[in-house]
Amino acid sequence: MPVPIVNSIISWILKKRIHQIELFLKYPNEVQQELLMKLLKKAKSTTIGKMYDFDSINSVEEYRKRVPIQQYESIEPLIEKTRRGEQNVFWPSTITWFAKSSGTTNAKSKFIPVSKEAIEDCHFKAGKDMLCLYINNNPEAQLFTGKSLRLGGSSAIYEDNNSNFGDLSAIIIENMPFWADYSSAPKQEVALMSEWETKMDAIIQETMHENMTSLAGVPSWMLVLLQRLLETTGKEHITDVWPNLEVYFHGGVNFQPYRKQYEQLIQSDKFQFYETYNASEGFFGIQDLNNNDEMLLMLDYGIFYEFIPMEKFDGENSETISLEDVELNKNYALVISTNSGLWRYLIGDTVKFTSLNPYRIKITGRTKHFINVFGEELIIENTEEALQYASQKTQTEIIDYTVAPIFMSEQEKGGHEWIIEFKKEPSNLEEFSLHLDTKLKTLNSDYEAKRYLNMTLNAPKIHVAKEKLFYQWLKDKGKLGGQHKIPRLSNSRNLLEELLDINNNTI
Repeated sequence: MPVPIVNSIISWILKKRIHQIELFLKYPNEVQQELLMKLLKKAKSTTIGKMYDFDSINSVEEYRKRVPIQQYESIEPLIEKTRRGEQNVFWPSTITWFAKSSGTTNAKSKFIPVSKEAIEDCHFKAGKDMLCLYINNNPEAQLFTGKSLRLGGSSAIYEDNNSNFGDLSAIIIENMPFWADYSSAPKQEVALMSEWETKMDAIIQETMHENMTSLAGVPSWMLVLLQRLLETTGKEHITDVWPNLEVYFHGGVNFQPYRKQYEQLIQSDKFQFYETYNASEGFFGIQDLNNNDEMLLMLDYGIFYEFIPMEKFDGENSETISLEDVELNKNYALVISTNSGLWRYLIGDTVKFTSLNPYRIKITGRTKHFINVFGEELIIENTEEALQYASQKTQTEIIDYTVAPIFMSEQEKGGHEWIIEFKKEPSNLEEFSLHLDTKLKTLNSDYEAKRYLNMTLNAPKIHVAKEKLFYQWLKDKGKLGGQHKIPRLSNSRNLLEELLDINNNTI
């Protein structure tokens, strides 16, 4: 069958899903409530289901009263039981897959249960929806005339106690149907390589002569791959290597700090960037409009959502609100109940709603990744936007950064200390710092109040990182590739001190 016809048929099949999406757009709260009742009914005979008597819960309100909010540490003993082979603990179907997530600086790994329903009805479904929404917005798309480059994690699949664990992307690749290899690259054996730098070279060798039409992966790591591709081929732009490339599906980190570099690498007015929101615990959001980084909250993936207003956040003791009660532009911590048996699980992400009809979101940060040592309540969304502003004002480009507090002492006031790796350094670091500080004040009134006349906070203190400092740190920690990333903000100085020691000893 000719390739254009195949492209048309696949596009038509995918677009049929639009009618199902329209259902939860029209009845979002009803779809969510019905979904929760189905989850509870299915899991009523599990260890957790019996513990909280799921069978007698008939409303969202009763579910909230009966089942406590939980973080990973609270359910770790039960997860370990499941990893050792005990079943019907969280979820009735057999769970043998666990997404290994080591977080950021925390060396202790988390093992998130991944059921067959989560693989099929959440992650695989989201992958198809991602294509469906893109094609619906771009009827002339020719995605299926070529292949998609998928860049997953550097973790292979491991067996332990008769269960399997690995990076989520590796689990997804391992469970893909055989025919998926024909429409994507690299091949499974390359995609699952555990040594990151060897894998990058293997991907380049396999794909540089292929007709690649789309990219999918985390921006920081995809950027490294694309830059190495240009070095290998001697080409100036990615579209010189892959002229039919039309879209990049990205997620995992904020894309804004990387956008300018991608636009320089991929010089095409028609090229699209599509944001996604997925994690080891589930797939939550997909950009549904061209040239708009807001994401549609996906409501029929076997995930029930609750939200904690961040001004009332108190960890597991917090009170949640339902989807129908959220407000625009407020920060909420995300609580989920899933078809892998995570019940009222606090995943640690914060989001804000940019639209209530339909429900669209942006990721604003992490519940643990902020700075509030002096009451400044600085969140990642603030720092990302301020850095973008300062970069535009000073014609600079940023690769990576982290920020930590300078604690008050008898000798000095408090402050924020930054270490930033620039692709293009500012000619005047003081000017860059001034723009950064000014923008933070306009974005965050608490920060502005603490900066007033330097009464509580001094101006930002900025260090320029040596080339590949953050990359080397991740490599030394065995965290290259996948979802691994540098924590942007911390109330502790541990990471900053470690990076400064490396930076000062090697410059």
